[in-house]
Amino acid sequence: MFSFIDLGARIAHYDWGALFVKIGFIVLKLIAIYIAYLIIRSFGNKVISSAFTKYKERNNVSQSRAQTLESLTKNVFSYILIFIFFVTVLQVFSIQVTAILAGAGIVGLAVGFGAQGLVSDIVTGFFILLERQVDVGDYVTTGGFSGIVENVGIRTTHIRGFDGTLHYVPNREITSLSNHTRGNMRALVDIGISYEDDIDKAILVLQEMCNRIGEEDQNIVEGPNVLGVQNLGSSDIVLRIIAKTANGEQWGIERKLRKAIKETLDANDIEIPFPHQVFIEKKE
Repeated sequence: MFSFIDLGARIAHYDWGALFVKIGFIVLKLIAIYIAYLIIRSFGNKVISSAFTKYKERNNVSQSRAQTLESLTKNVFSYILIFIFFVTVLQVFSIQVTAILAGAGIVGLAVGFGAQGLVSDIVTGFFILLERQVDVGDYVTTGGFSGIVENVGIRTTHIRGFDGTLHYVPNREITSLSNHTRGNMRALVDIGISYEDDIDKAILVLQEMCNRIGEEDQNIVEGPNVLGVQNLGSSDIVLRIIAKTANGEQWGIERKLRKAIKETLDANDIEIPFPHQVFIEKKE
């Protein structure tokens, strides 16, 4: 029969000192394990970074490819280290890890169908890396987002949008991918002139301007060239200028061309049409 007197006697005679010492040892072990985890993680990341720096220099690997492989290796190393840390903590509390793993195998059969998305992420990420579809620093469009790739992991790919937003795209959603940074890029500018202006004169002065910019800017691989009349609009004649540029430099070249086009046309008295509004005032 339960008795508060017996319970009180047991509590009074319990060796609380030994209990506090045991708890103290457990706390010290946990702190030591956590410190060791931080040290190993920091040291491991430095070793990985150093190894890939030497690998890049020795094998003449591109910066973006080396960053991609380095990021993936650190990702895998982090998962393995977290698993070891978790197992070590369980052992401190005398929990049988083998029994948990056996139970996890049984539970894994039950949740296997629910984990199909995770498996698909890992498999898709593996083939993305194997086929070198994308590297860190590439400008891509995929999963409904466009931006610069910051990280390619075994489960997700991180894409930084041009407005600064960081998008986390599960690899299984990368069913199609457009990489805008493979090979030379194209800078394209259309400019309209009025129907009253001389088309041949406009093409001549614009081509002279293009030749000058092509000699000055090292980011231009080919051109720029005035292709000719692209379209006959309702109020203007559209001329097209095109150039091949280095990766990621096409937007800067387009801005530079637009400024030079405006200055060249103004200097040669060639009008760029723009909407006009006419106000008619009726006097009574």
